[in-house]
Amino acid sequence: MTEYGKIQQRTCSHRQQELREKMEVRLLNGEERFQARLIATVAFHMRMEDPEKARQESVQETYQHWGAFHEDGTLMAHMINHQFISYLDGKQVRNGGIGAVSTLPEYRMEGGIREIFRKLIPHAYTEGEVISTLYPFSHAFYRKFGYETVCWKNVYQFSPAVLKGYAFRGEAKLWKQGCPAEEWTTLYNRFASAYNLAIHRDDERMERHLKGEYYKDRKFCYLLREDGKAIAYMIFQDVHHDPQAILDVQDLAWDGVRGFQAILGFLARYSADYGTIRIFLPRDIELMSLIRSPMAYDIQKTTEQNYMIRVINVVKALEAMKKPEECRFAIRVSDELIPENAGVWEVTGNRVCRTEREPDLRVSEKALGQLIAGAVSLSEALYREDTEVLGNREMLERVFIRKPILVEDHF
Repeated sequence: MTEYGKIQQRTCSHRQQELREKMEVRLLNGEERFQARLIATVAFHMRMEDPEKARQESVQETYQHWGAFHEDGTLMAHMINHQFISYLDGKQVRNGGIGAVSTLPEYRMEGGIREIFRKLIPHAYTEGEVISTLYPFSHAFYRKFGYETVCWKNVYQFSPAVLKGYAFRGEAKLWKQGCPAEEWTTLYNRFASAYNLAIHRDDERMERHLKGEYYKDRKFCYLLREDGKAIAYMIFQDVHHDPQAILDVQDLAWDGVRGFQAILGFLARYSADYGTIRIFLPRDIELMSLIRSPMAYDIQKTTEQNYMIRVINVVKALEAMKKPEECRFAIRVSDELIPENAGVWEVTGNRVCRTEREPDLRVSEKALGQLIAGAVSLSEALYREDTEVLGNREMLERVFIRKPILVEDHF
């Protein structure tokens, strides 16, 4: 870099520091939440057909809306922190979900989002969140705030002919507006509790997934029963695509092997309707290894990695993890934004406390998020520069293993 370039860089950094010092960052009130929605229409290329209706909805929302105000008082950047419950090794933990991250174009590069994160993340700790998750537009950007990548599902695409030979002989019930959601909710939560990061649903959240009219929206929700018992459900969208449509599965759950086979058998009925079936499955279900079809080689597979996790409370996250009964190890965690997380922690069974002893494992908050979720095993994490084993490796390898992960909710 030339001397002139260095001077420009120092001047720019100095200006950004001045802007951050004059910036106000805080939770937004009702009217301000409407202004935040206007920012989203700009950032996400959206339309607002009914501003007054949008204003009323904004006032009534209960999500945590955070905003950064320019020194002239303009709301220039915004994000939402949703609150919900997710599963972690079968336990329910508080999960914050970051969404609607947006800045007006004229105020970009001034650090508004950065300053929101620097206040939001410590606040999430005091509010009792255990983890925070988000769908990133850039992995590199969110790593600055302690988030790390999770590969959370595999997406398969194939011709319905691949499922020839599968059949479902039970009852298939199409959900219609006004039908109760309890049976769907119960089945989903039984299924989701086996998968890390899956979001727990109540009937209201389940109904949001079911919402839609099949004859208008081309969205079909089927509950599959055998002997009067619900064993699977599937929600799919009819995607028009010349020359043939795509059956795009958007939500599903099942009970055991028979429930999974019921889904395949029901999908096999659509060989005359669609040219392609697109279905997602959790990481622990490898379709190409399980399918009974001479056309299995035609299946196309992609892995979704557009999800990220951050540990908000190290103690609660380590306590929630499933561990060997006799486990004992010490772990040093670094965390710039949450000082309460930083230090050496001794884990004995389900008890976690600070310790002065030498650590067995050194990790950043980013690496710890992957390890606790089971996105990587210890041996995989050691390829990272921010992970180091200092002792007790045999025990650590038993604790930090790959685990099934699946997320079916968007926010």
